[in-house]
Amino acid sequence: MTPDLFTALFTFALVTAGTPGPNNLMLMASGANFGFRRTLPHMLGIGLGFPTMILLVGAGIMHVFDLFPVSYTVLKVFSVIYLVYLAWKIANAAAPDGAQVAGKPLTFVQSAAFQWVNPKAWSMALSAITLYAASRDLAAVIWVAGVYVLVSCISTTSWTVLGQQMRRLLTHPARLRAFNMLMAVLLMATLIPVLWPAS
Repeated sequence: MTPDLFTALFTFALVTAGTPGPNNLMLMASGANFGFRRTLPHMLGIGLGFPTMILLVGAGIMHVFDLFPVSYTVLKVFSVIYLVYLAWKIANAAAPDGAQVAGKPLTFVQSAAFQWVNPKAWSMALSAITLYAASRDLAAVIWVAGVYVLVSCISTTSWTVLGQQMRRLLTHPARLRAFNMLMAVLLMATLIPVLWPAS
């Protein structure tokens, strides 16, 4: 991979992984509710789960959508249902008495598995392979996945720390409840491009 192509790929990965989406909003909510240390498995699940998804997409999953277009529709429906469920969990993360946060952060396995029902992750993976590994040869796909491992370290850490720093403002139960509700609404808003794509 040439330096120019690597720079373009790194920039693309940084922008797509760093902008708000289901993963980042959930990390920020987890950082605010559970802190950095307890969110580490969630961060690692994204950091390794998404590049694994890229490897598998580049290895041939894209052909399944080409051969069976309905499979992409089924995936989209399942993704929407699961994101609605996650938004509900985030909205109800604060305990009613505000004494402590109910629930627990996503585990490594849950976070890695979530990539497969994350609409933004699918869009990123398909776009990255199409743009930077169009030949779908193994070396090109590994480059793309490797860059996303690096970028995920930056992105997941940044969003989790942002959430953790917000904990200082969220010590009052009402503020924590409002924050969790806002995160749930924003998570739901990430479905707008999936449900109503631009023409």
